Amino acid sequence: MINADAPHMPRGAVVTLANRARDPKHEKAVHEHLAKRLAAVKGLTFLGEYDQAIEYSHPLYFVPSGTIIGTDAARELGLDDEEDLFGGVVPQGFIETKAITHPLVRPEADAPRGWSRDFAARVSGSVLPGYSVFSLDDAREAGRRLLHEGSLRLKPVRATGGRGQERINTEQQLDDALEHVDAKEMAQYGLVLEANLEHVTTFSVGQIRVAGRTLSYYGTQRLTPDNSGETVYGGSDLVVSDGDFEALLKLDLPEKARLAVMQAQVYDDAASACFRGFFASRRNYDIAQGVDGRGRACSGVLEQSWRIGGASGAEIAALETFIKGERGAVRASTVEVYGESQAVPPGATVLFRDEDADVGFITKYVVVEDYGNSE
Repeated sequence: MINADAPHMPRGAVVTLANRARDPKHEKAVHEHLAKRLAAVKGLTFLGEYDQAIEYSHPLYFVPSGTIIGTDAARELGLDDEEDLFGGVVPQGFIETKAITHPLVRPEADAPRGWSRDFAARVSGSVLPGYSVFSLDDAREAGRRLLHEGSLRLKPVRATGGRGQERINTEQQLDDALEHVDAKEMAQYGLVLEANLEHVTTFSVGQIRVAGRTLSYYGTQRLTPDNSGETVYGGSDLVVSDGDFEALLKLDLPEKARLAVMQAQVYDDAASACFRGFFASRRNYDIAQGVDGRGRACSGVLEQSWRIGGASGAEIAALETFIKGERGAVRASTVEVYGESQAVPPGATVLFRDEDADVGFITKYVVVEDYGNSE
């Protein structure tokens, strides 16, 4: 084995870990950039990508691209708690997905090992009407129940960014859609059926815990055209508070944002209480607010992300600002734009600006502004 003993690094080092099935070039570059900044914040050295062939003789702080799945996997990496990584650890794979958000259709319905009925009970007032199912029979029953109240959304739990979702208006559409569901995938990870909303606003609420500090935020996502003209994620605009969710709630928040923060807080507390072996230093929740099929206003957490994400550039930039002495709150934004003609504003920090094989030329940057002087 290669020995990576480094006497001049007694406090440890930061490494990235590509543990998703595939990480595009632009995402890997941003993860490396942010890992270097986390190393600086923590007073550690950055060693690049984690290499299993190296016998590291000093503690490592990991920046994985995905949630670490399994307590054995975490233990092998030396991950004991949230101070060991920027991201999260879950004991079973389905726990990192939106499947945990909703209850089963019946108490005795099919569910994987580690399923928590207590979690669903704790978050019932903070999520939209819906069910998580692990068999086709349960999916049919759940769908028929929800259709009595209006249209629903069929949501594959491992897809991101709304990919693969279908709006279902009738029982025939439900049956047709379920014919194309992978039963084996559903049995392992689940499938979500959830009330469909119109006129939707989606909030992002989150928290990071790094270097002995806790930062909490709320914000909204921005859309932008990509190089093919498709509308895609274009960044996040956050209000970041130096403190926990209670500190964030002390700010003068719009009522809808306040509700989103409170619902995310319930969801976050429930996850920590109900899933043994779960811990995370980066916690992000999407909350949808809109109108259901009967014209009623609804708000609820859609899903969680316990890994580095699109808003993490803004999260870490805000952290650096508070460490330098800023107090209270700041505004921090991540921006993603496509095409070589896009300009970067003065004062912005560029995370990536180059050609990418998957998406073409893309620029990613971060801007931090004073909270009090921004509209």
